Amino acid sequence: MKNSIDNIDAARFEEAIEMLNTYAKEESLKPFISILEALKQEPNNESLLTQLYETFQNLGIEQGAVLTHAPSIYDFIVGDPFND
Repeated sequence: MKNSIDNIDAARFEEAIEMLNTYAKEESLKPFISILEALKQEPNNESLLTQLYETFQNLGIEQGAVLTHAPSIYDFIVGDPFND
């Protein structure tokens, strides 16, 4: 995971929650949205950021819905795609 926990704007999580609840209503996204809710309260919680990343990695095809409807949190969920 490449994200930095310095100066994270909680509004990014709020926007992602709203977009996912509006446009991506798949049951499999509920755990992911729950972690976003927790991060909205504690945006600099490194443990929650790790959970978010791991939960995203396990979403399978639903990753596309997250990337489409919640681009504001892209940096927190994609990690290092080139393994650098």
